[in-house]
Amino acid sequence: MKNWSQFLMPYGQAVDELKLKFRALRKVYQNQGEHSPIEFVTGRVKPVNSILEKMQRRYIREDVLETDMQDIAGLRIMCQFVEDIYQVADLIRQRNDMTVIEERDYVSNSKPSGYRSYHIVIEYPLQLIDQEKKVLVEIQVRTLSMNFWATVEHSLNYKYQGEFPEEISERLKRAAEASFMLDQEMSEIREEIQEAQRYQYDQQQGDPASLEADLSAADTGTGAADHAAGTGVPASDSSLAQSDEPTAPQHPNDKNGAAS
Repeated sequence: MKNWSQFLMPYGQAVDELKLKFRALRKVYQNQGEHSPIEFVTGRVKPVNSILEKMQRRYIREDVLETDMQDIAGLRIMCQFVEDIYQVADLIRQRNDMTVIEERDYVSNSKPSGYRSYHIVIEYPLQLIDQEKKVLVEIQVRTLSMNFWATVEHSLNYKYQGEFPEEISERLKRAAEASFMLDQEMSEIREEIQEAQRYQYDQQQGDPASLEADLSAADTGTGAADHAAGTGVPASDSSLAQSDEPTAPQHPNDKNGAAS
């Protein structure tokens, strides 16, 4: 590739536009006093070195890179509840400004490593100066709990390069199951949680300062969990806070975690 900057520019534009759209959608739910299935949104363009490594590992030729590598542009949407994941997937399918190309449900069918997430590959039309260009974007939708597990697994992968010792692998699997049990427990009391959130919203209608703070959080894509910790950076996604990296951990041999 002679000019990576020029090649990747449309992908960066797609990520920026999609982050704005999904964060705006979250704000709509908030303004209406409804539970938002979107807690926060992050996005990134895959670094050149990661693209080259994947091209070599997957035997992807340069002339088919745009069609055969689906995650050059990546978005990650975090949710409070498992049910929210499928609601977000429905919202994406219903939109007329993007087309769903492929869906992979690793929530109901987790990977052997324990990884869970819902992957949606979309074709997104970009309006350039003199033409329309369609690019592929991978959207990963997961709960905060699933994201915490994936972030930890991602960190460990840097050390072990995808070849985890058996003890570590078993511990990760048990942690993944514990994480999913937490999601299931939260789903059981979802109505109670959402009722409390509605009560909080009603209270804030009489407190302009609180409402302004929440709307500001929606603008930046951060959720209630972040501000409870006293920070605008998603506490459950510390690795992304620095790199804005939304796609699943990069796995050299794809034995663990999501496709990279």
